[in-house]
Amino acid sequence: MTGSMTAYKSISWAAYYLSLLSDSICSQLCIGNGTCSCFDGYQLRKDGVTCDDVNECITGKHNCIFGQVCINTEGSFRCQREIACGTGYQLTDKDTCEDIDECASGTHNCEPTFFCRNTPGSFRCHPKDTCTEGYFQDAAGSCIDINECLVRDTPCPSGQTCVNTIGSYFCRRNTVTCGRGYLLSEDGMHCEDVDECRRDNVCGIHGCVNLQGSYRCECKAGYTFNTITKKCEDINECRHYPGKLCAHKCENTEGSFQCSCSMGFKLSHDGRNCDDVNECEANPCSQECANVYGSYQCYCRRGYQLSDIDGITCEDIDECALPAGGHVCSYHCSNAQGSFYCTCPPTGYTLAPNGRTCQDIDECATGTHTCSVSESCFNIHGGFRCLSFECPPNFRKAAQGNDVSVSLRCVKACQPEDFNCLLDPVHLVTHTALSLPTFRDLSKPEEIVFLQIHTPTLPSTLRTADISFEIMPSNDRFSFDVVKRFHKDMIMGVVRQLQPTTGPKDIILEVAMNYGNSGVVFHRNIVNIHIFISEFWF
Repeated sequence: MTGSMTAYKSISWAAYYLSLLSDSICSQLCIGNGTCSCFDGYQLRKDGVTCDDVNECITGKHNCIFGQVCINTEGSFRCQREIACGTGYQLTDKDTCEDIDECASGTHNCEPTFFCRNTPGSFRCHPKDTCTEGYFQDAAGSCIDINECLVRDTPCPSGQTCVNTIGSYFCRRNTVTCGRGYLLSEDGMHCEDVDECRRDNVCGIHGCVNLQGSYRCECKAGYTFNTITKKCEDINECRHYPGKLCAHKCENTEGSFQCSCSMGFKLSHDGRNCDDVNECEANPCSQECANVYGSYQCYCRRGYQLSDIDGITCEDIDECALPAGGHVCSYHCSNAQGSFYCTCPPTGYTLAPNGRTCQDIDECATGTHTCSVSESCFNIHGGFRCLSFECPPNFRKAAQGNDVSVSLRCVKACQPEDFNCLLDPVHLVTHTALSLPTFRDLSKPEEIVFLQIHTPTLPSTLRTADISFEIMPSNDRFSFDVVKRFHKDMIMGVVRQLQPTTGPKDIILEVAMNYGNSGVVFHRNIVNIHIFISEFWF
């Protein structure tokens, strides 16, 4: 449905023609005295001469109903249905949906061997060639053989068998030969089973079941069917199933067996097993009772132990007081009735999922530290440290790239004519941090730091030098040492802890890497290792 404005305003067509004949400056209508006006659907600009189209869809001056959308046109508007027609249809100028003939428009996708047939809202592809009798045509146009033996109810007369062929079939006459237990039917077309159970009393007192071409006897309990003699024979259960039928003694009887028990036992209700008197029914134990032949045994639940006095009462086990109790929990063990529980130090640790081990809380990773922006947070066992390393005089901070570890490298930067600085063999000062637990058992030196020198990367002036390592004098120098090792093309200085050090304690080890000739050091690198020893061993 479309709609448009058809009534003009108070301006007549005569005025329009008059404006055309005169030398008017108006773009549409001149109403005299140099005054301009516009057709319906237009509005006069502020210049009083030019007319612009009015968008009735925006100003609301249209008459489109619900379900239609307003579309502005030059000087007017039209209403168009809002819902689309759907696949296979198109919207007409009359706002109605009509079918698209894909076959006529050539928008179908039929193969050259198919012809197109239009349908409402779609089209169908049909093969141009048809199949002969005995075949059916599939969707791809191929001819498929029909199996007449399956699709037809009775393709062949009685006594004949249907045989399918490509495009047809034929009937083949049956030949019947009956085997043992069957007889030929009266019409001679098939074999019929012989019911031996009705014809003869073949099974005696036992049941008889007819089978196709044979029979079998349903023997009573205690008998078995002999497939050769086709008779029911007694089963000597005691011989066939030794030690499986009776708990103690077995005696065979005709069609059955009988069990008996040894002295001190009684036959159970099933007539096979021998039951001991169950003393546990009287609840003699404080917790768990297990019946045994001729007696019983008391047991305790986990966390308890049987009393050595009466063998009946269960007493709580203090796991924390056992010789291995010190290793049950990392920090503190508390005994409970039938169990125990572990606790950790109040700060810096949390109990692991196994309920025994204390795990360090990484305050730096969880963001629970109190370090300022200018400080670096370094996690230690049971806490953290806020570190801010500074370079010594005559040294400047070296670029560290993407390294975000808590460390600092300072390279020598002497002032001009500062000969003392230039003659000082120290060229590099490094600060690094290390967190250690309190070693409870230090039976041999503990290797804690590995200082590596990759000799092929050394400057040519240092490759021929004698390299040595030493710990500079300090209060804790005798608790640590440094040894020199060689590994492939690397020289390593291994820092070792020699003696147990009880924490909490903060130590700064100044390790020197010396390059010299004939005992004279001409180049030295200093590594300041800030060691934070925890109060605990974990």
